[in-house]
Amino acid sequence: MTLKQRYEGILGYFRENVPVAESELHFDSPFQLLVAVILSAQCTDKRVNMTTPALFAAYPDPESLAAAEFDDVLALVRSISYPNSKARHLIGMAQKLLSNFGGQVPSGIDELMSLPGVGRKTANVVASVTWGEPVIAVDTHVFRVARRLGLSRGTTPRAVELDLERHIPEELRPIAHHWLILHGRYICTAQKPKCAGCPLAHWCKEYGA
Repeated sequence: MTLKQRYEGILGYFRENVPVAESELHFDSPFQLLVAVILSAQCTDKRVNMTTPALFAAYPDPESLAAAEFDDVLALVRSISYPNSKARHLIGMAQKLLSNFGGQVPSGIDELMSLPGVGRKTANVVASVTWGEPVIAVDTHVFRVARRLGLSRGTTPRAVELDLERHIPEELRPIAHHWLILHGRYICTAQKPKCAGCPLAHWCKEYGA
C-alpha cells in the first residue's frame, strides 16, 4: 500500500462515517477556548470542563482575568495539572491580549505563540477551531495515531505536523485534527488499543505489520 492510498483510505473513511467532529472542550468564545486549551496541556478535557465553569464565571473576559490576583486564579485551577504555572500564564496571556491585541484573540500562529502559555499546539488548536485556519495541532493523541497508522514517520510533533499538512488537503485539516484526536482518545489508545474493532485496521501500517 502506498502512502497516498493510506491517506485516501483513512480520510475517505472519516469523511463518510464521521462527518461531524469537534472539540470536546466547552467554550462560548475565542477567549474561553484559548483559556481552556492552555489548561488542557497534559490534562484531560473532562477535567478542564469541570474546572472552567467557575473560572469563566469569575473571569468572563480578558479585562477581568488580566486584573485578577494570582492566588484567586490558582484556587480555581488547583485541580488542573501544573496549576501554578497555568494560573500565571492565564493572567499574563490576558494582560498581553489587552496590551498587544486590543483584547481580541489573534488569528495568526506567531501572534498566538507570543502569548504566555501558548505553544505551537495550543496556537494551532485556537487558529483551527476559531478561525478555520488550515493547520493541524499535534498533541499526544495525534502524534501516536499518525505514527501507528503510517501517516508519518516523524519523531517530533513538528515533523508529524508537517507530514500531515503535506498530505491532507487544506479544507480537511481543521476536521482532520479532530478525527485523529478522537480516534486516539477512544480507539487507538496509548494502552491496549482496540485494534480488533478498529475501522482503520485495513490501512494501518502497525496493525498490518
